[in-house]
Amino acid sequence: QVQVVESGGGLAQAGGSLRLSCAASGRSFSTYHMGWFRQAPGKEREFIAFVTSNGGSTYYADSVKGRFAISRDNAKKTVWLQMNSLKPEDTAVYYCAAASLFRYSGRHASEDSYTYWGQGTQVTVSS
Repeated sequence: QVQVVESGGGLAQAGGSLRLSCAASGRSFSTYHMGWFRQAPGKEREFIAFVTSNGGSTYYADSVKGRFAISRDNAKKTVWLQMNSLKPEDTAVYYCAAASLFRYSGRHASEDSYTYWGQGTQVTVSS
């Protein structure tokens, strides 16, 4: 079992950067693929980024590709989302989620693939 807690959200100007952190507790963090999702007001939650359990592969939504970068350090049990060139449309609550590699469906963009979720951290980008 894994618990995840996001931090690092806040207010940024368009064109600026923020770095979100997702700290995990519990054993076997290295057996979990990790994803970031976001939910803007009035919209459904959407997939943003994914990293495999060993950090070897990453995937991104087209809307953030080239601007955001996901990374992880299994020794620190932490996943990061570096967000650059922020836009007002990036304003949302950002969620970290964990998917056990033993039960992984292969669908990194599907919420159903993830078992554990954080409480979210608010990111607001002003124009």
